[in-house]
Amino acid sequence: MASPFARIVAGPLARALGYRDSRIFFGASLGAWTGLWMHRIGVAWLAWELSRSAAWVGLIAFADLAPAVLVSPVAGALADRVDRVRLTMASQAVIAAEALTVASLTATGHITVGLLFALEMVSGSAASFAQPARQTLIPALVPREDLPAAVAANSLLFNVARFIGPGIAGAVIAAWGVAPAILCNAIGQIFASLSMPWLRIDPEQRRGHPVTSSLLAETLEGFRYVARHPGLGPIIAFSAATSVLLRGVQEILPPYVERLFGRGAESLAALTACFAVGALVSGLVVASRGRLGGTTRIAVFAIVAQAAATVGFVATGSFPVAMLCAALIGASASAHGISVQVLAQTAASPALRGRIMSLWALVSRACPALGALALGSAGEALGLRLPTVAAALGAVAIFAWGLSRLPRIARQLERPKEETN
Repeated sequence: MASPFARIVAGPLARALGYRDSRIFFGASLGAWTGLWMHRIGVAWLAWELSRSAAWVGLIAFADLAPAVLVSPVAGALADRVDRVRLTMASQAVIAAEALTVASLTATGHITVGLLFALEMVSGSAASFAQPARQTLIPALVPREDLPAAVAANSLLFNVARFIGPGIAGAVIAAWGVAPAILCNAIGQIFASLSMPWLRIDPEQRRGHPVTSSLLAETLEGFRYVARHPGLGPIIAFSAATSVLLRGVQEILPPYVERLFGRGAESLAALTACFAVGALVSGLVVASRGRLGGTTRIAVFAIVAQAAATVGFVATGSFPVAMLCAALIGASASAHGISVQVLAQTAASPALRGRIMSLWALVSRACPALGALALGSAGEALGLRLPTVAAALGAVAIFAWGLSRLPRIARQLERPKEETN
């Protein structure tokens, strides 16, 4: 008889990967995401080596994630009116070119922290186009009844890469330096881009709708739709506020590793892997539920758990305890992220899916960037512990707001699709 853990793993992954296109798509994504996490670890460590400044590490994280503020809404509208496969390929090609440039400049000794900031802005802009384009393709890979499993599998495999990538990056950086770790991102992105033409996507799913108005008008339409939706608007606002307050810690880990625990690149990789292990286990459990009911409650309560784990992470002086707290942070953040994505994908109409998912991209990229910038700057003036605890307490206040509105949001987002039309 299969163990409970085996049933949890087999359930969502077997359903999501039971189709040819989903296997191609997620297999290529796993390679690209592994390279991406190697790149993030390499770039964060490179920024720390170049500057020895928590503020600069925060700025580099901000450069990669912040372009989503301006780019993501337009990218979502674009994903609703152009060929999503081609948009994904083009975006991934730009990311690969940026990684190759950073690796080359680092290997030849010509990289500076200012140049690194500019190049990460380029990569972050391209990623802001790639994310909504990719996510709008997920419903085309599987039947509707398997969409929650596919969304969960997407997040699970991201966290598998988040576990594998930092471990590989730490070993590569220790043995050969930063440049080879960043080069792996270029290789992964090229492979993912070249795999896209193998997908057999229904032409109607490759493009959201015929062009009926200007790109700006369609972008604003997406904002208005979410703002007026009694379920999507509050849950995305809740996620945005808590991401600013809590996600910055994961974006500027090198200063925490060195200043709080006196450790180096290998410990940075180990700590990042702990985030990933927690996220992976939590994601498997959430994905195994197989139902929409209760998803909003998970999204809301995961935030108070993440806040508590974040306080524990900075309060301890013990690295093993910090690793445990990191796993709990990863678990709660994953439960929240998967739940919000499932709710958003389920509520989204096909014609607006790109714009709705671009707002999720805005939350998942730009908000952590703002948090990283704020924590890095405050950390230089006040130390890392006090600003982090203050941010966690702010997240608890946002949790209380979300809890008071939970029943109303759940009624809007967890009803069967036919009832919401």
